[in-house]
Amino acid sequence: MTSPLPEVHEPLPLDEVNLADLDNFTDGVTPWRMFHTLRHQDPVHWQPEEAPNSGFWSVTRHADIARVDRDAETFTSTKFVNLEEVDEDQIKRRASMLELDGVRHRAMRSLLQRQFGASIINQYADFLRGLTAKTLDAALAKGSFDFVEEVSADFPINVLARLLDVPPEDNQQLIDWGNRIIGHTDPDYADVLLESEESEQYRDLPFRSPASLEVFAYGRELARQRRGGDGTDLISRLVNQTPRDGVPLSAQDFDNYFLLLVVAGNETTRHSISHAMLALINNPDQLDRLRKDPSLIPTAVEEFLRWASPVYHFRRTATRDVELGGKRIKEGDKVVMWYASGNRDEQVFGNPYDFDVARENNDHVTFGKGSPHLCLGNLLARTEMRIMFEELIPRIADIRVTGEVPRVRSNFVNGIKKLPVEVTLA
Repeated sequence: MTSPLPEVHEPLPLDEVNLADLDNFTDGVTPWRMFHTLRHQDPVHWQPEEAPNSGFWSVTRHADIARVDRDAETFTSTKFVNLEEVDEDQIKRRASMLELDGVRHRAMRSLLQRQFGASIINQYADFLRGLTAKTLDAALAKGSFDFVEEVSADFPINVLARLLDVPPEDNQQLIDWGNRIIGHTDPDYADVLLESEESEQYRDLPFRSPASLEVFAYGRELARQRRGGDGTDLISRLVNQTPRDGVPLSAQDFDNYFLLLVVAGNETTRHSISHAMLALINNPDQLDRLRKDPSLIPTAVEEFLRWASPVYHFRRTATRDVELGGKRIKEGDKVVMWYASGNRDEQVFGNPYDFDVARENNDHVTFGKGSPHLCLGNLLARTEMRIMFEELIPRIADIRVTGEVPRVRSNFVNGIKKLPVEVTLA
């Protein structure tokens, strides 16, 4: 096998590495060259930033990422998990479950944890397979289409709509909100770019996105309708249960929890499916392996997730002075785990730039590594992807890219905006 991105093997000079420059994340190649350089030359690297931000430590090796992710006492989430630096007032207004540690974090997770466990997710298998067939029937009948719009985005949002018990006609609105919020650094998506002066008036909103206000309003109406009822959807459970620490969700807690569901429930699975499809197109030998041996697909899903790395990073903040990778990190410093880099670490993955659907012992960090913040929806994402490719691969004799594949301008989400394809049916 050969890598579809051989340029990755040409390290970028260390003095040209800039993980704070969002324009470095739009070509699908430069991020991997930067990560490669850092893992080999400076695996815990101080990255300066422009004011008002103060810079951050980039952690790029698998082992160091795992160490930071596991140690919530030393590396806290409570000061924010994105690169933006916020004051205590903003944290109080914007904090979701992601920005909590300890007892309260566990209590908030417990509200929906069972709904994302195997006993519940396995009950959705028939629904997911039927939904997948419907999505693929509509897309493949066109012959030429945008895979992102017709498949990658359409499928997960239908699943989310089912979990929230909202009508399918709201799907496009949910997708639009996710694009505008997560894409807050991309001019094709953002209402107001994060780095613009105008964003200051939205400083207390998640991602500084005015779209958050629309999501809040939508969620509050759902909460009003479901409060006091006996529904089993995610909204009913949020409004009719008390967290096990005995502290009820405030209105603000609900707003931020609901927004997290809307964004996380769609964006990451969508981009993982897109990256997986592009990788299979670029590596037709691997697509052929799955076509000949469908039993490899569950194993392939783990490679899809490693390869896609849909979330580039999460941030923590040091609660004390600590040494990591030979560097002295000070209390209050931002410490950023570059999951995408950990997923290409040569010390863990043999031939990490090869896309191998039969890769064994695939210890990727896509959902976190030993973290109390391990992605709540990881089993659902895995199940969605497995069923999608079990249904898709037998239907296609050939698939090729027919145009440009633009990337989201972001160092947070590793997103594909469009994937124009032409398909020949089997």
